[in-house]
Amino acid sequence: MNSDWQFSQRSWLARNRMVLISVAAIAAYAIFVEWVWGWSTLMRQWAEIGTWSVLAALALLISTYFIRCFRIYDYFPEHTAGRFLPLFRVTQVHNLLNIMLPFRAGETSFPLLMRSEFGVPLVHGTSALLVMRLLDLHALLTVAAVGLVIESGDALIAWLAWTLAFLSPLAFFLLKGTVLTLAHRLAPAKLATVLEEVEAGLPDNIQGFLRAWAMTMLNWGVKVVVLAWVLAIMGVVPLAACFGGALGGELSSVLPVHAPAGAGTYPAAIAAGAISFGAPGDRAALELLGRASVNAHLLVIVSAVAGTMLSLLLRRKS
Repeated sequence: MNSDWQFSQRSWLARNRMVLISVAAIAAYAIFVEWVWGWSTLMRQWAEIGTWSVLAALALLISTYFIRCFRIYDYFPEHTAGRFLPLFRVTQVHNLLNIMLPFRAGETSFPLLMRSEFGVPLVHGTSALLVMRLLDLHALLTVAAVGLVIESGDALIAWLAWTLAFLSPLAFFLLKGTVLTLAHRLAPAKLATVLEEVEAGLPDNIQGFLRAWAMTMLNWGVKVVVLAWVLAIMGVVPLAACFGGALGGELSSVLPVHAPAGAGTYPAAIAAGAISFGAPGDRAALELLGRASVNAHLLVIVSAVAGTMLSLLLRRKS
């Protein structure tokens, strides 16, 4: 009987592990925010922005999580078909862990979660994650560069350079077959299985690649524009600096340099990006930029928590 109870307990934990991980991550975030900034401080700072502006920004940021989830849903059709909501919970937990853990340690959760929840092999999930992160980096740079193009004195040359940079992933994908053929020819026979899994992590055809690329651009386009808008309504000028600040913050979260939950590093990256893109450097402007950077960072954190809570509310009853 005791063994039946233990089996029942293990079975319950197996069925509800994603919910338990999600709740634990949300609780850790709530405690972390209170410890570092304090929820009362957060609410007071947001009141200065305006309730409706904050709610609109949060709604738009949360919408990017659905876009990101759809990209992964389309990337692994054989494993995720008909399971969008469970995948949404996985992507939200991965997002929370990624933000909360320093040095991109949370990235390791993605292939592990995809294997445990959907049976995706580790190498397959890892190679797919690498491709998606390269697309993320490209999207961030090209979207944020729009601010520089708008402020450029020679619009024709600026837009031409931007278009070439925008189309560069397509050129790399078209070379995929040549690179993989060469890799199979040169690699030792014992690595053949690994190469097959790496190849499985890449889009199968140009249509799949274009869909992944489009979802990536849409996801980061919305996020960067929302963050730039938030910085703008808080008084950061010029417009290029708002885009530069949004780029700096998001780059610090994509590259392996951020502190736990981005405390300190994310706002500093926003400020550095804004100054690099033309924000004034006098004392008053820097104080305003510092407050705006912290507020934008808190919006990102709360949107991640809200997205995970939403994934729990959307949970289907088993």
